[in-house]
Amino acid sequence: MSFIIQVPASTANIGPGFDSLGLALNLYLNVEVELSHTWVVLTDSEELTAFPKDESHFIVQIAIQTAAKYESTLHPCKLRLSSDIPLARGLGSSAAAIVAGIELADSVGKLNLSHNEKLMLATEFEGHPDNVGASLYGGLAIGRLEEDEVDMLHYNDIDFELVAVIPNETLSTTVSRQVLPEFFSYKQAVQASSTANLLIASLLTGNWDMAGRMMEKDIFHQPYRKELIPNYSMLEKAAKQGGAFGVALSGAGPTVLCFTAKGMSKQLANELKRELPAYEIKQLRIDFAGSRVFGLRTADQH
Repeated sequence: MSFIIQVPASTANIGPGFDSLGLALNLYLNVEVELSHTWVVLTDSEELTAFPKDESHFIVQIAIQTAAKYESTLHPCKLRLSSDIPLARGLGSSAAAIVAGIELADSVGKLNLSHNEKLMLATEFEGHPDNVGASLYGGLAIGRLEEDEVDMLHYNDIDFELVAVIPNETLSTTVSRQVLPEFFSYKQAVQASSTANLLIASLLTGNWDMAGRMMEKDIFHQPYRKELIPNYSMLEKAAKQGGAFGVALSGAGPTVLCFTAKGMSKQLANELKRELPAYEIKQLRIDFAGSRVFGLRTADQH
């Protein structure tokens, strides 16, 4: 048995869609899989060399735990990982690893999991459905978690491009959650909810001006997390001057995403490279495919 798992990166929140709105992006975690006598994890990516090379690796642990939930024991595999998803930058690297682990368990253990079962498992591991939903389904994912129930819709009929401004510094989700308030007033909750509703409607109808304004009006997390991002105001100003219709933190940060109309991202990326030479600038598109498994072959198929 040998096959390849590919999982896209993701951004979450997009301003007011806190812990419920995710978008798949065309950066990928790739996992080449073949059966082995023991669990071995190899990598071609420098960022991934610090992680364990045996069954204690996070992806393997997710796979083993997933299989155990279905009373299955996985045959050991050799994994070769490659990824262009930056770690701890708010681009869904942990969510991609979780989805990869679930796909690994599903393929090797022949679990025949439905997309909804994969989503439930991934949300249980991640704690919220936005990033994992986007990585699973592709496109724009809108989800809701209540206790052990997850509801999600996903859309591919969206047509915009993005540019990521990625700083050298990392920022853990744990740290960035510590600055958030525990409570909102009823009035604030109504305001936050209506802002998120308008953001989603504007993204789905192509009203970019409205979408950009709603990103700025978020009160759930960005006003607090901006303080953790050096030069956020400068980045936002440079993006808007370069033609972005909206700017938002990617997930918990520190990456800042700049949203543009279709065909405008190259121009914006070039402008930001000139204005922000200390940052990594990536021109991005929406991934519409979600997680995929390629070339799955078993011994009886040779």
